Amino acid sequence: MTTVAIVGAGDVGGAAAHALAAGGGVGRLQLIDREASAAAGKALDILQAGAIEGFHTSLSGSGDDTRAIGCDVCVLADPFKGDGTAWNGEEGLALIGRLAGMLPGVPLVLAGSGHLSLIQGAAGELGIPRSRLIGSAPEALASAIRAMVALEASCSPVEVSLTLLGAPPKGVIVPWGEATVGGYLLTQVLEQVQLARIEARVAHLWPPGPYALGQAAAEIVRALLTSSRRARHVLTPLDGEFGIRRRTGILPVLLSPAGIAERRTPALMPRDRVQLETVLDASR
Repeated sequence: MTTVAIVGAGDVGGAAAHALAAGGGVGRLQLIDREASAAAGKALDILQAGAIEGFHTSLSGSGDDTRAIGCDVCVLADPFKGDGTAWNGEEGLALIGRLAGMLPGVPLVLAGSGHLSLIQGAAGELGIPRSRLIGSAPEALASAIRAMVALEASCSPVEVSLTLLGAPPKGVIVPWGEATVGGYLLTQVLEQVQLARIEARVAHLWPPGPYALGQAAAEIVRALLTSSRRARHVLTPLDGEFGIRRRTGILPVLLSPAGIAERRTPALMPRDRVQLETVLDASR
């Protein structure tokens, strides 16, 4: 039975649990939070919703993080009692170090919008293999940008293909010259004024809301479990991509049950490469 542990029963953790339970493909979900009663109550609420929505995933809540042992994927979300943000700093590093030690080889999906520094610290200070560290928030941003492009192009978002690079919150870049709509270059489909309108809005899309972050984390978990051949945008430590090391940035990747199976490094125009190096340096 496929098991996913979600550490944090806040809004993001609850949204991820609901999305995974309703989407199928997961046999058992373990929601873990220091507020054990809140985790158990939220798990019960989602479980009862299954009778209405028609899903039968097993859910339980606990305050004991050792209940994550034996899971196939572990998601680090947000605490139930907090300011709506994810763990970070020394507390976050201690938590992810404990989880990594308890769950050898298990992919760790970091669902928060503020997890960039935590991913970098986990790789640099704790020595956790970068293939196991997967920041899922960029997938929510990519979906939002595809939706905006689709509105301008009067098409479905599934027809839009684009790449995200850089580092949030202010350093996200989209190489528009490589983006396509229905197989045609985006620059052939949209006028410059439309593209400028999209670019002006991109900066205001970060951070995604908790529901979008939870949905993105669930999408990344499903891609891990199924070895999806569709590339996803994740935050990952860079180690030579674009000639950059010891930075964490957004990169399209292929996922497998072991974590990141392949990193896809797109060829960049000189202007895009300079912009990427600049924003990654600024994120140090």
